[in-house]
Amino acid sequence: MPFTAPAGQMPPSEGWETNMNRRDLLRGSAAAGAVAALPRVATAQAPANRVLKMVPQANLTSLDPIWTTANITRNHGHMIYDSLYGLDASFAPQPQMAEGHVLDDGGKVVTITLRPGLKFHDGEPVRAQDVVPSITRWMKRNPFGQKLETVIDALEVVDDRRIRFKLKRPFPLLFKALGQVSNSPAFIMPERLARTDPFQQVREAVGSGPFKFKADEYNSGSLVVYERFADYVPVSSGTPSLTAGPKVAHFDRVEWNIIVDAATAAAALQTGEIDWYEQPPPEIQQLLRRNRGLVIEAIDPLPLTGILRFNHLHAPFNDKKMRQAILPAIAQEDFMQAVVGTDPAIYRTGVGMFTPGTPLANDAGLGALAGARSVDRAKALMREAGYTNQLMRLIGPTDILAPSAMTQVGADLVRRLGFNADIVLTDWGTTVQRRTSREPVERGGWSMLFTAFSSVDFADPAAHFPLRGNGASAWFGWPTAPRLEELRDAWFEAPDLATEQRLAREMQTVAMDELPYVPVGAYLSMTAIKRNLTGRVPGLALFWNLRRT
Repeated sequence: MPFTAPAGQMPPSEGWETNMNRRDLLRGSAAAGAVAALPRVATAQAPANRVLKMVPQANLTSLDPIWTTANITRNHGHMIYDSLYGLDASFAPQPQMAEGHVLDDGGKVVTITLRPGLKFHDGEPVRAQDVVPSITRWMKRNPFGQKLETVIDALEVVDDRRIRFKLKRPFPLLFKALGQVSNSPAFIMPERLARTDPFQQVREAVGSGPFKFKADEYNSGSLVVYERFADYVPVSSGTPSLTAGPKVAHFDRVEWNIIVDAATAAAALQTGEIDWYEQPPPEIQQLLRRNRGLVIEAIDPLPLTGILRFNHLHAPFNDKKMRQAILPAIAQEDFMQAVVGTDPAIYRTGVGMFTPGTPLANDAGLGALAGARSVDRAKALMREAGYTNQLMRLIGPTDILAPSAMTQVGADLVRRLGFNADIVLTDWGTTVQRRTSREPVERGGWSMLFTAFSSVDFADPAAHFPLRGNGASAWFGWPTAPRLEELRDAWFEAPDLATEQRLAREMQTVAMDELPYVPVGAYLSMTAIKRNLTGRVPGLALFWNLRRT
C-alpha cells in the first residue's frame, strides 16, 4: 500500500536538541531579524514576482553531482544539467535531450539521436562528442552506470547528433539507467568538463538545463543563484512528472538562501522574505501550519530511508560480529521520531533495504530489528565479539535536518553501549568531504555515520549505492559482500516482477547478515511553500513548472 501523509497534516513533536526553543524565537524580534539575515547582493535583479527565494536543505559545497551523492548537489544538478532521458513518477523513462532511438541487431546496437538546437550555457552546441565522455564518466561512479559498463562493447560518436551503444547483449534497462534521477544522474556536461577524472571534482558548473548557475554570485554558506536559461527548449510533448516531460522555467531568477537557524528561516518565510523552506524541523512545521498563506506537504509521496553506515575497512566494524552486535539496541522509532516527530502517519518502522510502498519492499531478515530493544543484550554481544575499548569515531552534521537528528540519536546510543566514542559534529559539507577518507581513526578516519536516501535510490538494486558489496569500488564504507553482488547481477536478468521480488528478499536477507548498513526507518520529508506557488513537481526540490499565481 502506498505510503502517504494525510493532506496538510503536520506532526506534533518535542523538538530535538538545538531546535528545542525555536518556537519561542519565532515570536517578537525574530521576524524582523530575518530580513537582515538574508544575503544582499548588489546586482541587477529581476522583478520581484519573477524571483523565487528558497532556503535549501543544506549548504551547497560541491558543484559536481557525479563526484558526490549529497542530495543538495543532486538538486543543484537538476537545476543546470539535463539528461538524455527523464523518469516519470512511475519511474518509466521518457526522452529528454534525446529526440529518439533506434534498436538494431536484436537490441544489441542502440543509436540515440539528440534533439536539434540544444545549447550549453556558454553558448556552445551540445554534441555527441559531449555526451559520450559525460556518460563514460558517470558510469565510473553510479551503480546503475557501473552495471551498464559491464555490458558495453563500445560507446561511440556517430556524428554530432548521434551516439551508438554496441552491447554484448540486449540491456532493456538502458534508457532507465540514462534517466537515473538520484543520485549521480547521467547529466550531460561539455566535453572539456566531462573528461575530468571521475574521482576528482568538476570545479565549473556549465550545463544545458533550464537554469544557469551564477558563479559570480555564488557564496558558499550564504547564497546560490540561478538564472533562467533563455535558450533552453523544453521537450514539446508530455506532462511534467519527476524529471520527464517539459521543463518550463517560469522564474527568471532562483535564489537559494543558506539560513542554518530554523527560527530565522521560518520567520523569513512568514514575512515574505523567502517563498520556500525545503526542510523545516517538526516543531517549526507546527508553527508554519497556522499560517494560511503556506502549504506544508510531503516533497515526495514516497518516503526517504535513513541509514547507519559502517566503515568496513577498519576496527571495530570491519568485524561482522561487531556490526551485528549493536542490532538489539537499534530502535527505528527513536531515529524517525527525532527526524519528523511523533505522528506515525509520516514515518515507518519495520523498514528494510527497499523503499516502503514500492514493489520490492519486504520483511526478510528483519527479525533482528523487531521486538523489545535491549542495550544490555547488545553490550553482551559486543563483549563476545571481542570489543576491548577500541576507539570508534562517529561523524555527522549539525546543519541538515535528518542526518543531524539521526546522528544525535546515534551519539547517545554509542555512549550507552559503552563505546570509546569520539563524536565529531561539523557542517554537512565537511561531513561529505570527511566520509571519503579511507584512513583509520588514528589518522583522521571514521567508523560510523548516518544519512538518508531518496525513495528512488532504494526502489530497486540498480542505483542502490549502500547495498553494493563491491569493496574498494563501493560507496563510502567500502563493504565486501560477494553474495550481494551475485544477487544484484541476477536481478538485472530477472524475467518478471515475481523473480525480482524473490531476489530482493534474498538480497535483504544477505544484507541483514553482512550489514553493509543498518536501515533505521523511513520518513516523509515535509516541505513548507507559499500557497500562491503552484505546479510544483513532486519528488525532489524541482523548480521547473513552478509558478506564482
